[in-house]
Amino acid sequence: MPMEKTFDPAAIEAKWAHEWESRGLFRPARPDATPFTIVNPPPNVTGALHIGHALDNTLQDVLIRYERLRGKDALWVVGMDHAGIATQMVVERQMEERQDKRTNYTRDEFVEKVWQWKAESGGQITGQLRRLGCSMDWANERFTMDDGLNRAVAKVFVDLHKKGLIYRDKRLVNWDPKLRTAISDLEVETHEVAGGFWHFKYPLADGVTLDDGRDYIEVATTRPETMLADMAVAVHPDDARYRSVIGKDILQPITGRRFKVVADEHADPELGSGAVKITPGHDFNDFEVGKRAGFKPGEMLNMLDGDANVVQTSDGLIPAEYLGLHRFKRDGKDGARELVVTRMKELGFLIPHTDKDGNAHDAEPRTIQTPFGDRGGVVIEPWLTDQWYVDAETLAQPPMAAVRDGRINIVPKTWEKTFFNWMENIQPWCVSRQLWWGHRIPAWYAEDGRIFVAETEEEAQAEAGAGVALTRDEDVLDTWFSSALWPFATLGWPEDTALLRRHYPNDVLVSGFDILFFWDARMAMQGMEFMGDVPWKTLYLHGLVRAPDGAKMSKSKGNVVDPLGLIDQYGADALRFFMSAMESQGRDIKMDDARLAGYRNFATKLWNAARFCEANGISASTSFEAPPASLPVNRWIIGEVAATVAAMETAFAAYRFDEAANAIYSFAWDRFCDWYLELIKGAIDDETKAVAGWVLDQILVMLHPFMPFITEELWTGLGDRADYPLITAKWPEPKAERDTDASADIDWLIKLVSELRTAKAELGLPPGARLTVHFPASLNGRTDKLAAQLDRLARLDAVSFDPAPAGASAQLVVEGETITVPLEGVIDIAAERDRLTKALAAAVKERDGLAGRLGNPSFVERAKPEAVEKARADHAAKEAEADRLTAALARLG
Repeated sequence: MPMEKTFDPAAIEAKWAHEWESRGLFRPARPDATPFTIVNPPPNVTGALHIGHALDNTLQDVLIRYERLRGKDALWVVGMDHAGIATQMVVERQMEERQDKRTNYTRDEFVEKVWQWKAESGGQITGQLRRLGCSMDWANERFTMDDGLNRAVAKVFVDLHKKGLIYRDKRLVNWDPKLRTAISDLEVETHEVAGGFWHFKYPLADGVTLDDGRDYIEVATTRPETMLADMAVAVHPDDARYRSVIGKDILQPITGRRFKVVADEHADPELGSGAVKITPGHDFNDFEVGKRAGFKPGEMLNMLDGDANVVQTSDGLIPAEYLGLHRFKRDGKDGARELVVTRMKELGFLIPHTDKDGNAHDAEPRTIQTPFGDRGGVVIEPWLTDQWYVDAETLAQPPMAAVRDGRINIVPKTWEKTFFNWMENIQPWCVSRQLWWGHRIPAWYAEDGRIFVAETEEEAQAEAGAGVALTRDEDVLDTWFSSALWPFATLGWPEDTALLRRHYPNDVLVSGFDILFFWDARMAMQGMEFMGDVPWKTLYLHGLVRAPDGAKMSKSKGNVVDPLGLIDQYGADALRFFMSAMESQGRDIKMDDARLAGYRNFATKLWNAARFCEANGISASTSFEAPPASLPVNRWIIGEVAATVAAMETAFAAYRFDEAANAIYSFAWDRFCDWYLELIKGAIDDETKAVAGWVLDQILVMLHPFMPFITEELWTGLGDRADYPLITAKWPEPKAERDTDASADIDWLIKLVSELRTAKAELGLPPGARLTVHFPASLNGRTDKLAAQLDRLARLDAVSFDPAPAGASAQLVVEGETITVPLEGVIDIAAERDRLTKALAAAVKERDGLAGRLGNPSFVERAKPEAVEKARADHAAKEAEADRLTAALARLG
């Protein structure tokens, strides 16, 4: 059946996505082949495909399809993350819409409702990944809470606890008062909030004064409410102003609590008064100061409950009027912050701020960098609680050694410094979350406080002894705990499976740099702890996809791009090729609709080239190796195929997606479509049909990792090979080298034709104008050999080897040889020179005007970035136009 006239991406994408998966072509049986393994970063079960997913998964699929074509047993592990907080929020929000709530149910009943939601609504992203063309092992899709992962998670927790690498401790955590759970640093967003900076007098006790006679120390804070749990004032040990009062007591005005002035380098003598109030139970820096001052975490004061409302501290010194208040104003009602300021002002301990007009205010206005929970949407509270922690410092040592000795290759290398900086300063990892949905911590408590950690309740009871009442820990594990096991637990661990032995370590992990610490590093820790080997040999870190102006995409800015909308508009192949061609190591990608449209046009051009071949009797090749060729044009194109294969293999080996994509793009568009097909028109003999069919096949194979849908459609359309689909075909092995003589001849021809076409355009001649050309005698043999192509492509009226006549002419220099085109009688020389001179003057004037604007610091610094960018682009265009017109004038002599 003849090919459709018009390329329609939507018509072929759904067809091939179903065909590949239904036939099991994403994981063909290759038991004797070399394994190649990638595990996909599991998207949240609540998630929808965003542009970052599109980039990440495109790059992975490019690698998987490439290695599958190279004959490897390519396994791309797929699955979803249970997304503890996100999923519980979704289900609770739906319950609220029905005037229902989680606490109306038992834990088991609520968890069952979450499973029902997952079955009915979860995992829409898997269908979206299929639209992108992801050739994952869908038949063996995993879930971080399936039976196998549940067992793996429990075993890891228990084994780490036995080794002393998991323990329970009282420390500060990021507490989300809305969700009532600890959250990870990744789930904290910093927002700029208009706030205040209050200054207070903290009186020295027992008649002590500073050397300047003051009986107080000035402190400042953005969170006055925390003074209800203050336990010290810190000053720098070398600060002469306070040296005499180190070790003396402060009498806190509201609580009456006495505490010490302590020496600590955390206090900066150059910042404010140089003295800092210390609330170790509600500030991460203060927590460390408190420990250095000798306070044990269990002794640190906590003044808030899980809702961030004031509760009594263990010393009972918070006045009753504060108890039950929220930490600060909420829903129009004053909180503890406002009451503290009022009372300190009444007591005479507030130091007012005087503005530039001499007006007094309670606080100095400040823009405060404030942490918010990314899902709860409220200010995070550093909160002192008992949580489960992983000894990350110990687990971090083997991965650091593996990166240093090359067992883990981080690409680009520039990320190694960041990796080491974080790993060398790593903190204990809080892995407990106060949720119902997730892996429940396998720990049981006896009434006397003893803790029994075991994989099952039966094992815990056996350890505790008969008759000992046990209560299971209410918390669940951080979602990242289970996903850290992904490279080996998805392959069957803790069972010693054939799949695990064959595919661990994985070959490469493709990841956004933003989860280097939260997922990648933790996989390295757990993999090396439990498997004794690295989880993957290469860690490839890509950048972000940004808005066209370079800004980070965010819903609040309204610049978020929907990848499914882009697929609808341009096709999945164009989106994939854009992501690959723009993925340059160490750089972010700017969205560019013009490029997307260009890659859609590339697909259309390839489609039309295939139709041309079909119409001229060129069909699927029957040869894996390059067919015999005697004609220079055929020998040339075979050599170009070999060069392109080599360039792509070099690029893939270095993870240069951009170079691999641009190599096949340049060959397919420029060498094959623009030149080879033009060169063979009117001269398509049997040899040329065989070569052209073979070359087109090689293009489809090389392009397939980037553009799988159109290449599979053309592969099938050009020949009857349903039993040999492109997805499982063989990567090209031309077994041919570039023919030096043929390449020299055809490259010269292309340069000559290009120069002639440029000269015609510059001189205002129509493309079809036939010209007389004078060649040097040294080119006689070459022009004879290429006479047919010269006549058709160069549109030559006559070829001469005599000296060119006197008068105006265009001088073309091709590979050092001067070729002359007489212009007398072809154009009005004087009129053309006048036209070009005027156009050049106008272009130079605009170019210089734009250069002046760009050279003005006031414009560059104050104008909108897009205005500056446009000015630069306009300047470059005018500069190129001036250069072109200058060259055209030079041609006239």
